[in-house]
Order: sequence, then C-alpha cells, then structure tokens
Amino acid sequence: EIALLDPGDGRNWYVLNTYSGHETRVEKNLDRRIKSMDVANKIFRIIVPTEEELEIRGGQRRQVQRKLLPGYVLVEMILDDDTWYVVRNTPGVTGFVGTEHPVPLPAHEVKSILKQMKTGSAEPRIRVGFEIGDSVRVTEGPFDEFMGEVDEINLVASVSETHNRA
Repeated sequence: EIALLDPGDGRNWYVLNTYSGHETRVEKNLDRRIKSMDVANKIFRIIVPTEEELEIRGGQRRQVQRKLLPGYVLVEMILDDDTWYVVRNTPGVTGFVGTEHPVPLPAHEVKSILKQMKTGSAEPRIRVGFEIGDSVRVTEGPFDEFMGEVDEINLVASVSETHNRA
C-alpha cells in the first residue's frame, strides 16, 4: 500500500501525459532515467493506475489489467528544474498536466485513484466481449448454428457458466 503522508520535503503528485498505450513503457523509461541521472532523491514513485478486469470473450474468461487513466502516468516528485528536465525529456512523455507550469494533483484525488486501484483488484470488473443488439451465432445446444441477437447480458450467469467450464 502506498502511504500518502507528506514528509514535508515539498514532494507532490503530478500527472504526465503520455502516448496512449505507452504508459508502462513510459514508467520503465522514466525509472531508468531517474537512476542514470541520479535524481532518485527527488523523484520517488511512478504509478500507472490500473485495475483488474475479468474479460469474457468467446466463452473464455481471463483477468486483464485495465488502465484507469489511459494516456496518463502519476509521478510523486519534488519539482525543480532538474526533475522537470528528466521527466519532460523521457521518451513517450508528451508533457505535464497543467497550464504553463505543472499543477500538483490534490491529495484527495490521489487517494481516490489509489483506492480505486486497490478495490478494483479485490473484485475484478467484468467485461463481456459483446453488447446488446449484437448478432451472434449459437455454437452449441439445441439451437446450434442458429443466428440470434443479444437482448440481455446476465453477468452472474456468464461468470458462473465460465466457472463450470473451467
């Protein structure tokens, strides 16, 4: 668990814009730059906010990590010219969220995001690979090979059916 107590050294959480889909790569690039540029005493934590999601597609279920904020990465740091330069020039980072000067993320928003990450992993969200109105072909049972249209999605039945098949 990530403690949010302010040690009084001027650190804040900032939000970085990244190329969508490159959040994890930015996290790794930034981590390497922090070590190579010797600013680990000013840039403390990097978080790509994610939550567990249960994906059901083709009758198969699997756990996937879903990004809560696609295109964004959270960084806890002391902002000065050196840290701004290191972060801003990391491959994949398009900038800080804010106006001309990066704006720190309020503590209550950081707590909210971290809480959502924590509760999301306890009970994964369920995502089904089709929507109401989609055309489907029945693949087994008495209506095998018939075409139909999805008019209702029963997540409880979907999860229990895939548990029985597993």
